[in-house]
Amino acid sequence: MLPEIQSPFSLPPLDQVPDDEQDKPLFKGHLDEIRPLGLPRIIFGAGAFSNQYNKDTHLASAAPLRTVRLALRYGVRAFDTSPYYGPSEIILGDCLKALSGEFPRSSYQLMTKCGRYGPSAFDYKPATIRESVERSLKRLHTEYLDTVFLHDVEFVCTQVAPRATGDNSTALDIEAPEFGLAEGKEAKIHGDGDQKILDAFAELRKMKEEGLIKNIGITGYPLPTLLRLALCILHNPPYEPVDVILSYSHLNLQNSTFLAFAPHLTTRAKVKQLLAASPLSMGLLTPSPPQWHPAPPPLKASAAAAGKLWDKGLPDLALGYAIRFAEGVPLVAGFSSPEEVHHCLRISKEVSEGDNKEKRVEAEQLALATFRDAGSLGWSWSSP
Repeated sequence: MLPEIQSPFSLPPLDQVPDDEQDKPLFKGHLDEIRPLGLPRIIFGAGAFSNQYNKDTHLASAAPLRTVRLALRYGVRAFDTSPYYGPSEIILGDCLKALSGEFPRSSYQLMTKCGRYGPSAFDYKPATIRESVERSLKRLHTEYLDTVFLHDVEFVCTQVAPRATGDNSTALDIEAPEFGLAEGKEAKIHGDGDQKILDAFAELRKMKEEGLIKNIGITGYPLPTLLRLALCILHNPPYEPVDVILSYSHLNLQNSTFLAFAPHLTTRAKVKQLLAASPLSMGLLTPSPPQWHPAPPPLKASAAAAGKLWDKGLPDLALGYAIRFAEGVPLVAGFSSPEEVHHCLRISKEVSEGDNKEKRVEAEQLALATFRDAGSLGWSWSSP
């Protein structure tokens, strides 16, 4: 049975939460819905509502509610969370419940995950998958979830790869057989791990039929693994494709190999919707990457060097790059404060309208050259 994590934070009453100028959008528009799921260009990454990114004092303040409210007012009408993110589901659910007068449940989409509950705590048994989804429904104060992902599938599936790190774009051509991506081998179940994925996915299908879930997805870090599993699911009974795939840290200034995999996911694996998360690569492309970040020291050093190439800082440059190249693909960005929401939406508007494009492109090219010279452009770390 899954442990019930109680939030140590008490949401302040809405009438005691400030609602001043910084809680209002600076502009409207430009977040057009992306089909087929009708998602906004920017999705609120609620992983920020955890101790991985913020201290208890921040999580216990009015900041989460103000951040969620401002994002909704801008038109960021979709949220991504997970039980793995500590109190994230609880905090997000409480915020949305408090804001239901201004933003009813029908005005936004909710995405969460199941199967991962700690650094090394994975449970893909169908009964646990069902229990996890039912718990998420309660935490998020909703009768249905728009999307549920199997979380970090690479830790559970059978390992099929010639190496753990490096540039994995070769999996699309010369190394396809080594990555389990050879033509005609799509239905192959490589071991017990793959079967666990299929069984968990089948349980989510049952919940979809029951109306508890609208879309089913998988998420993880290694792109070859995501493609292989999407093909495996498609080519095994009942021969239905994955609805949504979320890839993280692979559409950013340091690593944009997602762009090479995207057409294979949508055409060959027939995935309905792709999402790209973590445009700052889990904090790598910030002045102070978190200590737990898996990037090796040389990669962190090249990111620090790239950060000196844009007067507004590396996060500004990297976010603009990801937004520009994610055209047609919703981008999941984490927000901790109203200031970060304003910053992201300002950049999104600037990029969509082409402001400062020449200067941005010039700085991006210099940053890409910095990563390339350091041998870290397109380089993926090991996961698991």
